[in-house]
Amino acid sequence: MLKGSILQQLKSALENTNRPLNLGVYYKNTLVALCHALEDCILVSGSQPLVITAFQRGKWYLQEAERYHDLAQKSRHVVIMAAPETGFADHPTSKLPNVDLVALNPEDPVAQEWHLIVLAPSYTAMVLCQELSEADYGVGGRPTIDLERKFYGFWTFEPARVEKTIELAIAQINSYNPELAQHLKSHVQAIAQETSQVEPDDLNTIVTRVVDYLQTSEYSIKQIEHHQVLDSNLVSNELQAFLRLGQLIDLADTGNPLAAAEVAAIAEIMGQLLNLPAWQVKRLRLASLLHRIAAQSVNVQYGEAPSCPLIPAAQVLRTMPRLSAIAQIINHLSEHWDGSGQPAGLIGETIPLESRILGLVADFQQRFTHLSQSHTREEALSTAFDRCQQDRGKVWEPKLVDTLELLVRGMQQGLILPVSPTKISSGMWLIEENSEFGSRKSGVVGG
Repeated sequence: MLKGSILQQLKSALENTNRPLNLGVYYKNTLVALCHALEDCILVSGSQPLVITAFQRGKWYLQEAERYHDLAQKSRHVVIMAAPETGFADHPTSKLPNVDLVALNPEDPVAQEWHLIVLAPSYTAMVLCQELSEADYGVGGRPTIDLERKFYGFWTFEPARVEKTIELAIAQINSYNPELAQHLKSHVQAIAQETSQVEPDDLNTIVTRVVDYLQTSEYSIKQIEHHQVLDSNLVSNELQAFLRLGQLIDLADTGNPLAAAEVAAIAEIMGQLLNLPAWQVKRLRLASLLHRIAAQSVNVQYGEAPSCPLIPAAQVLRTMPRLSAIAQIINHLSEHWDGSGQPAGLIGETIPLESRILGLVADFQQRFTHLSQSHTREEALSTAFDRCQQDRGKVWEPKLVDTLELLVRGMQQGLILPVSPTKISSGMWLIEENSEFGSRKSGVVGG
C-alpha cells in the first residue's frame, strides 16, 4: 500500500479501533459498476452532496466528463483529482462554477488511487481503491484486458468512515489549493448542520441500484473469454451491498448495535443443537445477518393479495436471485406457530424452519439486550427466556423453545457466544454454490 495515500492514511487511522479496515480485491469492471451506481444516486438524492473523486489520470476523467457535467448540476460542489493530461482543464465540465480540478503531481501517491466520495445530508457513500503493484500482480504481470485490472480497497455507506475520508482528502487538497480546501471545510460543516433536518434517502433503493448495476455488468462480461473470476467478483459485491445495508441498520440502533452478529451466533448454535445440515446452518446465518432489513417494514398491507403478501423491505433481497431463499426466510420470521402471525398467517410446520428459528432468536436477543440495560446478565437471560416461554405453543414452536432453553442454561453457566462482526469483504463463502445454498427447498406454503 502506497505510503501517504488516502487509503493508507485511513487504514492507519482505524488500525487500533474496534472496527479496523478490511480490504478486498476488486476488478475494474466491478469498480466501474459500483461508481456508476453511486453516481446515479446523486441524481435522485433528496439533498445536494459534496463529491470528491480521484481518477488516477486525466484521460479517465475525460472519458466520464459528460457524466460529471450532469452530476455537477445536482451537487453543491465537485472536486476532481488526477494527474493532468491534454484537455484536462479544457472540457466544459471543468469550467463549471461548482467544479474544481486538482492537478496532482504524478509522484503523489493519491495519483495512483481511484476514489469516489459522496457526502450529503441525506446519505453517504464511498469507493476507495488502489491498483495492485507489479509485485502484487505476480509472475503474470499486469493483465492485457483493461477490465481485468485489479484494485485493493473497500466501499461503504457508513457515515463515520466517509466523513473521516473527506477530512483526509481535504487535507491532501490543501497542499495544492488551500483556498479550495477551506471552502470544502465550509461545505462539510453546512452538511453536518443539515443532516438532522433532512429526511434520509432510502438505503433500500440505493442498494437495489448498486445490485442492478452489478448484475448488468455481470451480463456484459459474459461476452469476455474466461469471465468466471470477474463474474464471481461482481456477485460477491452484490452480497456485500446487502451486508452493508444490514450493518448500517445495526449501527443506527445505538441500543442494540450488535443485533445481527448476536442473532447469527445464537441461531447458528441453535442449528447445530438441532443437527441441521451445514448448508442450512449457513443459510440461517446469512438470514440472521440480514434479518433487520425486514424490520423497516412495520405495517403490512394485505389488500386483496394472495395468501402470501410480501414484506416490502425484505423483497429488496430478491433483486439478487441467489438471495431469494433468504428473502423468503426473512419474509416469514413474524409468522406464529398457531397461525396468528404475519404476513401470510402460516401455521405450524408450513412456516419455513429457518424462519421459525430466526423469529424466536431475534425476539430473545432483543429482549435480552433491552433487559441487560437495567438487570444483571443472569436476570436478563432468565427474564428474556421466561417471556419466550410464555409464548410457547402460540408464537413459538415448543421444540425450538426447549432448544433455546438448553442454550440459555449454557449461557447462565458461562458459555460465551462467538460473536464477531462479519468481514464484509470476504462474505462470499455464505453463498458459494458448492454449499448447496440455493438448492434446497424450505417447505414454505406460498412465498
